[in-house]
Amino acid sequence: MIKTSALASLIVLGWTSSLSAQTVYPIDRAEILAGAKFDFKVELPGPVDATKLKVTVNGADFATAFGRAGTFIEREDGKDQSALILRDVTLARSGNVVVDVSDGTRQRSVTWTVYDTGPRKAKNVILFIGDGMSPAHRVAARILSKGISEGKSRGKLAIDDMPHMALVATAGSDSIITDSANSASAYATGHKSAVNALSVYADRTASPLDDPRVETIASLAKRRLGMAIGIVTNTEIEDATPAAMVAHTRRRAAYDDIVEQFFDAKPDVLMGGGSANFLPKSVAGSKRKDETDYIAKFRDAGYQVATTASELGASAARQETSKLLGLFATGNMDGVLDRKFLKGGGVRKFPEQPDLTEQVQAALNILSKNENGFFLMVESGMIDKYAHLLDMERAVYDTIMLDNAVRQTREWARARGDDTLIMVVADHNHPNSLVGTVNDDMGTVPNVPLRERVAVYDKAGFPNYPAPDAEGYPARIDVSRRLAIFSASLPDHYETFRPKLDGPNQPTIKAGDDGTFKANDKYKDVPGAVLRPGNLSALIGASVHSGEDVILTATGPGSERVHGSMDNTEVFRVMADALGLAAGQ
Repeated sequence: MIKTSALASLIVLGWTSSLSAQTVYPIDRAEILAGAKFDFKVELPGPVDATKLKVTVNGADFATAFGRAGTFIEREDGKDQSALILRDVTLARSGNVVVDVSDGTRQRSVTWTVYDTGPRKAKNVILFIGDGMSPAHRVAARILSKGISEGKSRGKLAIDDMPHMALVATAGSDSIITDSANSASAYATGHKSAVNALSVYADRTASPLDDPRVETIASLAKRRLGMAIGIVTNTEIEDATPAAMVAHTRRRAAYDDIVEQFFDAKPDVLMGGGSANFLPKSVAGSKRKDETDYIAKFRDAGYQVATTASELGASAARQETSKLLGLFATGNMDGVLDRKFLKGGGVRKFPEQPDLTEQVQAALNILSKNENGFFLMVESGMIDKYAHLLDMERAVYDTIMLDNAVRQTREWARARGDDTLIMVVADHNHPNSLVGTVNDDMGTVPNVPLRERVAVYDKAGFPNYPAPDAEGYPARIDVSRRLAIFSASLPDHYETFRPKLDGPNQPTIKAGDDGTFKANDKYKDVPGAVLRPGNLSALIGASVHSGEDVILTATGPGSERVHGSMDNTEVFRVMADALGLAAGQ
């Protein structure tokens, strides 16, 4: 039994702990590039007398350390909570930095590491991101595009055949499971962020646009070195991964605001889907909430605008083209399987969407005109979309497409003398596993349920996809012995054990107005279909991300820093070091 005095001590300790709950941004153990801009903020849990607030940086008053005073907010958001904020500050000297905060009653201390870089090693940096690309996707892409015989692959993927490799941890500041917003932000800024947050520290205010910002690699490369900037994806260009390269918002769904920030930043090349949020509200297909025509604004700012593959090729071929906006669908672009083979998805509406390889080639043509070099982020983003929908074949074909884009880029870099750092990484994992094969060639055993045709170990054998074409794609996926790739995170759905040839998979549909989902009856009567009760809440209608490390491979100047086990924030540091972004501070 706890004595009264001891209990009182525990209560006091608990109260003291509560009182010391100030929040400091950047957060504890943040690693900050010397000379990079960031917002400094202190959030106090209650109202504070400004005269009693003491904030020091390595023992010096914060105003002296940062070169100017901040803004003290007595009642932030009209609540009994105070805050101090300074925008766009920098730290020029490398070393440990200790920030101490006290209001006379509460206190908090955080430590940052400010790091420098050596001289510039790479003229260009190209970051390829396979969104949600799991090891199972890579293995399946290798099997389908290269073939396998007696257990040995007949070739290597370009994304695997690179001299340096590491495992990258992906957790965010608020969860062990990341989304594409905070994972891409870690690559873009070198700072941890929270789910749904793009290149900001997610604070407590109501506005999603006033959170403490951290400068991105795109901004740094342009501001410090005069480099060209390219952002290429086959998702909506406003989606989390491409947006993280430039935008700052706690709400990744704020597409209108993200488009505005794209225009303010003016990357030299911007390509993907998502034209709906560039079009004025009154235009058919628009999703904007105002009448601003951002396609017209970009055109007036000197951009060539392409909406089809042929327009893209023509624009990229013009010697005078130095800025390009490519928007090839109102929403996400279609993946390879639909675009090249099945003609499903949105292909009928947008029949001339470019391949990722065409987008990348156009970007290289334009960006390489800048004598100061360029930073280019390329995302094969539909891998993730299809993995969420348990549509493994489409995800694998888009992994092959990513590999083709990497292969052509490596050839481009070799022809220039290898002055380009090339990195290939996933932003997060999906809990997918290749467990064997699905066998429909059991002709001697009639009426065997499909579930019993999932073969493992020696019964799995090898798949019998036809030989791939010159781009690495088998012409058919509905063969009699297919790869069996399953997810560990499942909504209720009907498992058909067969590829979806009529369009991307839709495992669930809305159950009603309460936000819940149910299994899609569309697949209920497919021969052999099995109702699989999920392991996810009915509020979640798709497979979800997982927390395993992802694979990073790299080649080119600066790639030697890629090895062993790394944090996702270190990917930014590899790029910053290759470009010498802090040299000469």
